[in-house]
Amino acid sequence: MGTYELPRNVKGESRILFIFSTKALIYTVVGAGIGLLFYFIFSMLNMQMIGIAIVALFALIGFAIGTLKMPELGKFEFAKKTGGENLDDIIMRAIKFKTKGKKIYVYKEGKNND
Repeated sequence: MGTYELPRNVKGESRILFIFSTKALIYTVVGAGIGLLFYFIFSMLNMQMIGIAIVALFALIGFAIGTLKMPELGKFEFAKKTGGENLDDIIMRAIKFKTKGKKIYVYKEGKNND
């Protein structure tokens, strides 16, 4: 008898605390770091609770950017083109679009139909 390797779903094995993938954890930490700047400003004004709320809000935004995907909505042209892609990929593409003079070059692989 031979041995066979059975394919298994390994998605989610690299998760930390069951909800954080490594990418989501990095985005959450970056968001919380940005929120900490606001916390220090508000703590100087004796408004620590507002600062903590802003840190939590920025951490939540970072987690959402690192985790969520763009929904496929048929009513909006933007959502038709980007449906199913990660939010961080869409944001990075938009930043590159703005910085490169609003030009996008698309390369297709395969045969040339000349």
